[in-house]
Amino acid sequence: MSRRFVTLDVFTSERFAGNPLAVVLEAEGLDTAGMQRIAREFNLSETVFVLPPSEPRQRADIRIFTPARELPFAGHPTVGTAVLLALLDQNGEAGAAAFGLKEQVGIVPCAVEVQGATGGTARFRLPRLPFVWGEGKDSATCAWALGLDPTDIGFDRHVPSRHSAGVAYDLVPVASLEALAKSKPQGEAFDKAFGDSDHPAPYVYARIPQADGLRFRARMFGLGMGIAEDPATGSAAAAFAGALMQCEPLGDGEHNIVIEQGVEMGRPSEIVLQMVIKDGALASAEIGGSAVMVSRGEILA
Repeated sequence: MSRRFVTLDVFTSERFAGNPLAVVLEAEGLDTAGMQRIAREFNLSETVFVLPPSEPRQRADIRIFTPARELPFAGHPTVGTAVLLALLDQNGEAGAAAFGLKEQVGIVPCAVEVQGATGGTARFRLPRLPFVWGEGKDSATCAWALGLDPTDIGFDRHVPSRHSAGVAYDLVPVASLEALAKSKPQGEAFDKAFGDSDHPAPYVYARIPQADGLRFRARMFGLGMGIAEDPATGSAAAAFAGALMQCEPLGDGEHNIVIEQGVEMGRPSEIVLQMVIKDGALASAEIGGSAVMVSRGEILA
């Protein structure tokens, strides 16, 4: 049977920016190996496979694959798939929708605003709040792995840390946008520094100076996922909420953080992270952004 697919650019409202995503519809009958082959063929950072809902209270089950492995949860696939399904459900008519997508990490509640025939915005609540999964690497090790000087690592209270909200990341703060631009995985040094993760994936970030509010720029080198560099990484932004709780002096209330990514790749993206803090603890967090359809077609089987 042939299977429809759609590609979208996610965390952007403009085509040919943001993070490309392939969504394979009518994925019934595909086994894990078949899905992995198709994801490898698309060779995008992630490919989503949409399956009928296993529970009546959700819109669909989805499975998410990089070219090298399956992920239990990811942000840009969640945003892109939510926008696409709402577009299909509403025949491109503008309006709001809310539903759950079941991923391996659990049911992810999504709120969507269709803004035209080919695009919209979506946000989702993290199904799992970030947690510390290990001790952050020291500055010298991070610098060695990324081709930087040890003095480039860290700023203000920010130090390397390890957090996960379903996918584990090394979070590496750097002192300037210039250091961020220079960051580059250094082969064997990179493997030795981050290889004790089951998928080495440092998320390198810097504060944007003189910005209104909390605004950061980030890069994610997902070599352990088969991704040299990712233009926008929602699951890493989710983990970043843990680093912000650890390193940023945030008080109780609602905080909206903007994260730029993909700038150095020529694929500028913008992710909005909303955190709600109560009694000094993270009570909830949401990830949001835009998505726009780019192409559609069918896979011949």
